[in-house]
Amino acid sequence: MPTQNPSTDQPNPQRKQRSRQLSSTQVMFAVIIAIGLMLAINFSTRILADRDLRNIQDSVQAEIEQLRSEQSDLIQERNFAQSDDYVALWARSEGRLVREGEILVVPVPLTSQVQVRQVQEFDLAEAETTLPRPENYQLWWRLFFDSDLP
Repeated sequence: MPTQNPSTDQPNPQRKQRSRQLSSTQVMFAVIIAIGLMLAINFSTRILADRDLRNIQDSVQAEIEQLRSEQSDLIQERNFAQSDDYVALWARSEGRLVREGEILVVPVPLTSQVQVRQVQEFDLAEAETTLPRPENYQLWWRLFFDSDLP
């Protein structure tokens, strides 16, 4: 009979238990990986949020610049409307006023023919504005056969 080595037939119970248990190094490594993943996810969400906020900030800045240019145009227009030059321009164009020594010339058409249209009277006929209501049997025929009456 061959001799049996007791160490090869039955594994050592301590060795079996030790292989099933996690070592403290493995636990620490798993904890470090978990913390690293949480930090990576947190940072990526912050980066995405920052990108969105920057896009919003850029669009708001562009709108502010557009509104500032519009405001400066309106201020220039207001200043011109409050000036004497604008009053003189309005008085000559729309107010039809003249300065001393000037003569106002208003062009008048050569002939003032007013064409009068003759009003023609029409007989008013009664018009039916609603479609005639079909009979019930016509409605049922259309529902069943999907066609008009033969």
